[in-house]
Amino acid sequence: QVQLVESGGGLVQPGGSLRLSCAASGSIFSINAMGWYRQVPGNKREFVATITSVGITNYADSVKGRFTISREDNDKSVYLRMNSLKPEDTAVYYCNADVVVAASYRYRSSYWGEGTQVTVSS
Repeated sequence: QVQLVESGGGLVQPGGSLRLSCAASGSIFSINAMGWYRQVPGNKREFVATITSVGITNYADSVKGRFTISREDNDKSVYLRMNSLKPEDTAVYYCNADVVVAASYRYRSSYWGEGTQVTVSS
C-alpha cells in the first residue's frame, strides 16, 4: 500500500557530491520520521541520517558535516545531500519512512525502498 522509490545514486570521484531523493506514494495518511541507511555487501545495514516530521535531524558520526538530510512534506519526499564523498561512503543507500497508513483503519508501519547504489571511486 506504500511504496518508496529512491533515485540519484551513481559513480562519483572522491571529494564529489551527490543528491539522493526518495518519494513516498500510496495510501498515506501521514509520515513521521524519514531516514537514510546504507549497506555494503556482507555488512549490516547502518544508520546514516533521519529527520522527524518537525525537522529535527540526526546523523551518524561518520557523515556529520558532510551530509544533509531534508524533506518536502507536500511531495512526501526526503533528500540526502552528500558532499566531500569518500570511498568508504560506497554502499547501497536505502530510504525508510515511518508511515501512518490510510486504510479502512489507520495503522502505523515502517517501509523501505529498494535502494540506490552510490560508488565513490577515482
